[in-house]
Amino acid sequence: MNTSSLNPEKNVQGFSLIAAPLLLFASSFFWSNGEYSVPSATLLILSMFFWIPALTGLFQLVKIKMPGYAAYGLWIAVFGCISGVCFSFLGYLISVFNIQHQTYLQELSKYPFTSQLLLFSSGPLFPLSILILGIVLAIKKLIPAWQAILLAFAGIAFPLSRVPRIEWIAHVADILFFIPCFFIALRFFKKSA
Repeated sequence: MNTSSLNPEKNVQGFSLIAAPLLLFASSFFWSNGEYSVPSATLLILSMFFWIPALTGLFQLVKIKMPGYAAYGLWIAVFGCISGVCFSFLGYLISVFNIQHQTYLQELSKYPFTSQLLLFSSGPLFPLSILILGIVLAIKKLIPAWQAILLAFAGIAFPLSRVPRIEWIAHVADILFFIPCFFIALRFFKKSA
């Protein structure tokens, strides 16, 4: 493979590794009474958009040693991002239309299969993917152990903050995402030079 063809890909992945957690971090500052507001939901949707190339780059790190995991793991992680977009857009709509928490849960219960598919069952796929990826990156020694451990902890802290909507845990989770992603992004930028 021509290495010059990798330059734009690594640049996009590196940029996304910085943009995704930064947008995630910014989004939690705009929560309103434990719900996503219009700015919060918008930032989260943009974050999930950037997580897809970021995750692509992260899973490429394990591709040589674990090609099956890299392919299927990425596939599952991307579906987790799509679920994140669904949750964010739901938050956007409930904020725009001023729908109460109990009301939208009651309405979603009328559509159990699709609500589970798009939101509740698929929602954990994003943080679970990050947790497992962090563990795999640590075991295979593909990045420094401290970076892999921070990624794994981010995967744990993410649902602990988002499900009950505890802001300070969300900020901690987002910082846990940002620090290793920033250093991995620097590695990607060096590869593209």
